Amino acid sequence: MALVAIAISWYVLGTSSNSQASGLLRANDASTLAIGQQIYAETCASCHGAQLEGEENWQTRDAEGYLPAPPHDETGHTWHHKDQLLFDLTKYGIQKFAGADYKTKMPGYEEVLSDEQIIAVLSYIKAQWPEEIRTRHDQINTATE
Repeated sequence: MALVAIAISWYVLGTSSNSQASGLLRANDASTLAIGQQIYAETCASCHGAQLEGEENWQTRDAEGYLPAPPHDETGHTWHHKDQLLFDLTKYGIQKFAGADYKTKMPGYEEVLSDEQIIAVLSYIKAQWPEEIRTRHDQINTATE
């Protein structure tokens, strides 16, 4: 777990100049959210939950060494990360940043979803957070590292 935190921290520091100050996500765009909701239901909900609640004991590895899918609601860690990192982890998969030996069931969606579809699903996720969490996430996006 520490390796993942280090890898993600390194990646965030290395890409902070590439992320847009206002962020990539469009949590206030109704058409984007409608598309994102549909993609989430079809592609993400089976692991991350229909209500973004994640799997039980999501912070404890199973017998095979895998972490259950985390929640994407305000109780999880998704909102702690800049839009660009969320996009890149979704598109390329966690192993690209944490190392090929990192045990994860989360695939990369580069060959499955377009960039716009990834942005739509992440925008939908963000739109479900309470206003306070959305504001904090906006601050994370604009913070310089």
